[in-house]
Amino acid sequence: MRAFVASSFSGFTGLTLRDIPSPTPAEDRLLVRVVAAGVNVVDHSILHGKMPMVTSPLVLGNEGAGIVEHGDTDFPTGTRVAFGGPFGVLEQGTYAEFVAVPKAMLYRVPANINLIEAAGLPVAYISAFIALEMAGFAAGKIVYAPGVFGGIGNATLQLARALGAKQVISSTASSEKASRAHAAGFDHVIDMSTEPLVAAVRRMTEDYGVDVVVDGLSGPILSASLSVLATQGTIVTVGYSAGREANIDVTNLIWKSGQIKGFNFLLETPERWELAWESIQSLLAKEEIRPIVDQVFSFEETADAMRYLVEERPSGRVIVAL
Repeated sequence: MRAFVASSFSGFTGLTLRDIPSPTPAEDRLLVRVVAAGVNVVDHSILHGKMPMVTSPLVLGNEGAGIVEHGDTDFPTGTRVAFGGPFGVLEQGTYAEFVAVPKAMLYRVPANINLIEAAGLPVAYISAFIALEMAGFAAGKIVYAPGVFGGIGNATLQLARALGAKQVISSTASSEKASRAHAAGFDHVIDMSTEPLVAAVRRMTEDYGVDVVVDGLSGPILSASLSVLATQGTIVTVGYSAGREANIDVTNLIWKSGQIKGFNFLLETPERWELAWESIQSLLAKEEIRPIVDQVFSFEETADAMRYLVEERPSGRVIVAL
């Protein structure tokens, strides 16, 4: 089968399209013919040597969607599935024509969602759902999800809104993206190029602040989030695409009895992933949430897709179609 293999973690020069042996299904794994793969920042980070615990050679790609081949009674042949997890990090990934996926990590795709859309669902939506749980989210709370079109930001925004948040606030540093977000039906989006984040949140919440922050950006966004955290509010930090370091005023934690928690998708159990997916699948089927795809690249353009994600900051998910 064809697969994009990182022979070294030295940048794009280490990524090559190769013919390698197809994986073999096992008792607890089914063979999936990959139709599309989601492109994530973690792929770029691994390829550029920013995750030293990962070893080469490695087929990259953290999530995908496809069709079950040679299925069983639980997942018959032809079942449309999405999957995400350790792929492209701790085991061979989704930038390949076939993947042998543990059954516990296979998620049925609702009929109203195509496999291109589904390829970008598992990691962001499951992460956002569990992060909301970790933060003590409940209907009626105010949520801040920075990065209105980012994977985690948009998934959190949509999930919190569908699950009954009183208000869901997001943000962007681009006036163009803010306009696009409003046109897409996302209200309460802060254009940080025209209004400071802290002032905007205070205005939107009448100085109350936010109960929950699910932060996929970190850096200065995490620092500002602390300033607008409501009493006994919680921040769950999921990523660091805006920076690995943040200045923290500890009085914002002490006076408000606030919390900051870290989330690592790979440290959650497949059972917890599956429980999250059950809720996500229901919301997808009822069209209360819907993934947003910015651009689809061909399989041969996988390296270009990674560059586009990191350099262009797209307005939605970037997908590779096989």
